[in-house]
Amino acid sequence: MIRHTATGALAALAAVAMLTGCAPGDGGQDAPSASAPPASAPPASTPSGSAPARTPEGTLLVTDFGADTVTFVDPSRRGAAADLGSVRVGTAPYGIALGDDGTAWVATAQGVAAVDTRTRERTALIPYTTDTGPVTTGEYRGGGMGIVLSPDGGRVYVGVNVPGGRGTLEVIDTGRRKVTATVPVGRRPFDVDVSRDGRHVYATNHDSFDITVVDTGDWTTRRIEVAPYGTEGGLGSWLKPHYTAVRPSDGALLLPFEGERLAVVDPGTGRVRIERMTANTHQHGVTAGEDGTLFAVGTGPIDPSEDDGPSLTVRTPDGRERVVPLDGPHEDVALSADGDTAYVSGGFTRDGYWNGLSVVDVGTGEVTRLPVGRRPLGIAVL
Repeated sequence: MIRHTATGALAALAAVAMLTGCAPGDGGQDAPSASAPPASAPPASTPSGSAPARTPEGTLLVTDFGADTVTFVDPSRRGAAADLGSVRVGTAPYGIALGDDGTAWVATAQGVAAVDTRTRERTALIPYTTDTGPVTTGEYRGGGMGIVLSPDGGRVYVGVNVPGGRGTLEVIDTGRRKVTATVPVGRRPFDVDVSRDGRHVYATNHDSFDITVVDTGDWTTRRIEVAPYGTEGGLGSWLKPHYTAVRPSDGALLLPFEGERLAVVDPGTGRVRIERMTANTHQHGVTAGEDGTLFAVGTGPIDPSEDDGPSLTVRTPDGRERVVPLDGPHEDVALSADGDTAYVSGGFTRDGYWNGLSVVDVGTGEVTRLPVGRRPLGIAVL
């Protein structure tokens, strides 16, 4: 069923808020995290004691949005053995980007943390230059959300949420480990992506129904509205953009909506074309394989009487889809190096999350649940 406005979905919100996958942009903040390390705190890891063993290739690093840590995960193991230990990074870590040198860059409420994945230590916490208010936790907290590295690894781009206002894109020099530029973008930049040539950065702004295209040469910006259901409801609407994948073949931006519509955006012209999707569920995280196969996470229904449950959509470049059912809400997705396995985080930005990952065999659709972490959200494959 295709919804042409947000009206029907909004009418059902009161009854299904615990099951939905996004929320109005001016909701309340959680209390500040008393256990969060201040920006000047030394790096810490758990478990403590002897130096960690060598981190094997294919290990996952997940952000613990419900804590102040990132957790190393061996997806080949099961149960408690899969947890290889955690590193404190900062309050409510969200997105994560991995450099070729083994440094993981983590967007937290306090700043961007740099983690040496070989020694499993936090080596820096770079504060934002944007005023995001008190450090808090929860869905609406200020601070970093989407994050990406430039193709040459010289810059980190992080979308910074400013509660109640427009966000910013902060540019970090990875060598100097400091913010070198700040660019205004839209509201609540859930995701940040970069073109393959590094000339443009794309901030996907949840609460302003748009993508901000940033020219990395002169820091000028263009706004592209992406609202296949319209903007009715404003901040109260649930039919907004969340995450974006850059299609390898032509650089088009791919944004799934409600398991019903895929917005295909030409970032050069701003043209938005809509293709049909089949999962019929509220969608968040998305990634694209090297062959152009799209993976989109369904968090669950907006209206349980009309919409389907959580799932992972596997969409081939010619538009054919397989929908793999998942147990409970999920948020984001990453692929193994060979593209044969999808890792889907159970953290979710709203209540209803669970502490674990779903490991999906792309060929068979078999799903293995792996309890690990604390509200895991972002995923990097080492």
